[in-house]
Amino acid sequence: MSQPKNSLVVRALLNGLLLLALCGAAGAGWAAQVVGTVVQLSGPLLSKKADGVVRILSMRSEVESGDMLVTEKNTYAMVKFIDNSEITLKPGTTFKVENFSYDAGKPEADNASFSLVKGGLRSVTGLLGKRNKEKFAMKTPSATIGIRGTTFIADIVEPSEEAVAARLAYNLASTASLDALAAPVRPLMLAQLTLPPGGVRAPGLYVQVLDGLIHVTNPSGSSNFSAGQFGYTPSLRTPPVVLPANPGIQFAPPPVFNQSTGPSSSTGPGKSNVIDCEVR
Repeated sequence: MSQPKNSLVVRALLNGLLLLALCGAAGAGWAAQVVGTVVQLSGPLLSKKADGVVRILSMRSEVESGDMLVTEKNTYAMVKFIDNSEITLKPGTTFKVENFSYDAGKPEADNASFSLVKGGLRSVTGLLGKRNKEKFAMKTPSATIGIRGTTFIADIVEPSEEAVAARLAYNLASTASLDALAAPVRPLMLAQLTLPPGGVRAPGLYVQVLDGLIHVTNPSGSSNFSAGQFGYTPSLRTPPVVLPANPGIQFAPPPVFNQSTGPSSSTGPGKSNVIDCEVR
């Protein structure tokens, strides 16, 4: 009687091992695609995976589609993607690679979807954006940025007590605020507000175009910005506007970040030899 029981146990174990092998193969098939490499770094950079795993990245670390990248308060980080585009993150930035797909021989499958959650970045267009510019989208809390072969800076200013106080002070000082029937302060007026030294900008999305053209759109409207122009979008409820001058956008990575990092492989970056630290 013991022999049949042993056979059942062995069969159950074999079935379990087979199931684990199948799950492992499926997991390998579902693994996120490596889409870029960290090529410049000045401090701590974290990568949050969809499964909750947090990695501490270093030079030559790989970035996958779906990664959420977070820079510390003194960190600039540059990621070169497999189409040779570059994203440089400023300190205090949260940025997600929503979906990135590029194959030199399959332009119909191009996709570059990003989310700038907070902070700021500089984006340099690569091969994907040059051949399929309509497939690029940079989402922010205030608007979505599209490109037309571009180098641009995007900077998000979050609401703060100082910003609210500045807005209130402007309203109180404005002659419009003396008249209950007067029109409210317009976003352009708020963005152009000259603050005292150490002051803060009004909350919202600020953009600066260094080369080419970008298209900024939200449910309230859209606007194009060309090289040398600055723009401001306070929220989804207000359309983007052109600013006459730099409203205070500062993007100053270390000089080495402005040097060429050389072309990347069009099929994907080489496997990094760096072992990243994982936090589960």
